[in-house]
Amino acid sequence: MYEEELIIQEVLRYRQYQKRIGTRKLLEEMQDFLITHRFKIGRDALFDLLAIHGLLVTKRKRRGPVTTLSRHRFKKYPNIIKAMVPLAPNQLWVSDITYIPLCDHYAYLSLVTDAYSRKIVGFYLNENLSSTGSLTALKMALETNPDRMGLIHHSDRGIQYCCDAYIRLLEANEIKISMTEKGDPLENAIAERVNGILKEEFLMENFAAFAEAKTAIATACTTYNNLRPHGSIDNLKPAEAHQLSGELPRRWKNYYKYKEKEVYRE
Repeated sequence: MYEEELIIQEVLRYRQYQKRIGTRKLLEEMQDFLITHRFKIGRDALFDLLAIHGLLVTKRKRRGPVTTLSRHRFKKYPNIIKAMVPLAPNQLWVSDITYIPLCDHYAYLSLVTDAYSRKIVGFYLNENLSSTGSLTALKMALETNPDRMGLIHHSDRGIQYCCDAYIRLLEANEIKISMTEKGDPLENAIAERVNGILKEEFLMENFAAFAEAKTAIATACTTYNNLRPHGSIDNLKPAEAHQLSGELPRRWKNYYKYKEKEVYRE
C-alpha cells in the first residue's frame, strides 16, 4: 500500500501541471521515479490503480462557436502538403483558431504549430474573430524562428488566413501558402490535434475574464512545449524535437478500430 500511495502522489504531481495527461505518457514520464524507488508497475497495472482512485482521463465533448468563416471574396489556395512529411523544424507550419470559453462569451485563440516538432511557435488570444489574432500569432512565430528557408504555411480557408494582410505577410517572408480544400479536419489534423490537447489537458475551466484566460494560455503553451511528451515524435517534448532533424519515430500504437478505419491514441 505504501508503494501505491507514493505512485499516486507522483501522478498527482504531474497532474498539477498537465491535468489530463494520459496514462501511457504518465508511465513513460515516471520511469526515473520508479527506478529510483525500485518500484515495478506496468501499463495495465497503472490503469487499474488510477481507475481505483478515479484518476483516469475521460474524453470530453465541447460545443462552441464556428471559427472558420470561408465564404469571402479573397483568393483561396490549393492544398500542397498532401503527401508531405517534414524532416526538420520550420519546413511546415500549420495554423488554426479555436474558441476559449469565458464566463459569458468566448475569446479566440490563434495558434501556429511546427508540424515536425509539434512546438507551438506562435499564439495569441483575441477578443473577437478579426484577423488581428492570426496575424499576431504569425508575427510571433516569424520573430522566434528566423531560420525558415523553404517554409510552407498551411491553414483552413477562413477569412483570417485569406485576407490581404495575412497573405502579404506570408509573401513578404517568402513563405509558400497551402490551404485545406474540402473542409475535412484531417486536412489540418496536426493543428486540430494541438487545439484539442490544449483545451482537454491544460485549459479545463471557463475563465471569469479575458485577462485571466490570456495568462492561463501563455502558461499552457509554455508547459505544452517544454513538458508534454508526444508519442508521434518519439515521446520527446516539442521544444526538444524542435532542436533536431531527421525522421522521428512514432511511439503510439493502434489500439482501436471503428468501421475498418484506424484510430490512434497518443
